[in-house]
Amino acid sequence: MNQEAVNALKNRRSIRKFKQEQVSEADLNAVLEAGTYAPTAAGTQAPVIVAVQDPATIAKLDAMNAKILNNAQAPHPYYGAPTILLVLVPADGFVPDVDGALVGGNLLNAAYAVGLGSCWIHRSKEMFETAEGKELLKKWGLPETMRGVCSIALGYPDCPHPDAAPRKAEYIVRV
Repeated sequence: MNQEAVNALKNRRSIRKFKQEQVSEADLNAVLEAGTYAPTAAGTQAPVIVAVQDPATIAKLDAMNAKILNNAQAPHPYYGAPTILLVLVPADGFVPDVDGALVGGNLLNAAYAVGLGSCWIHRSKEMFETAEGKELLKKWGLPETMRGVCSIALGYPDCPHPDAAPRKAEYIVRV
């Protein structure tokens, strides 16, 4: 058994406070590569990962997500992360949302494995249904039919590593 891998899966936590230091190229490449090895239905490799490090684009994504969240208490849903990873899928894929979620999970786990903090951010589907989202897809050379599954806030943690909540007793049913 690869106990190191199991421990990494058990210890990864969402991080919501990041240093402003940009993610190194080596760390980013390791995370992105791990994302490409997520299982996909029928081996289609249908998801696309967009890595955003441009501050102006991050600010735009942050504002788009906050508008959908519609919560003045959370004006920066990406928590100031210096890198945002967007997981997009073709709307007509075999099981696109599942494929995209598996890619997102790989990205989160790989981030922890290389010493980065990460947090799954929702509302990507709604973001890329807007005219502004479609404009970004076009700018990035992607079809307007791509659908957002998740965003991953990524960076070096600027907080203590959170402890895991106790696991609920009825989490597993054995038959």
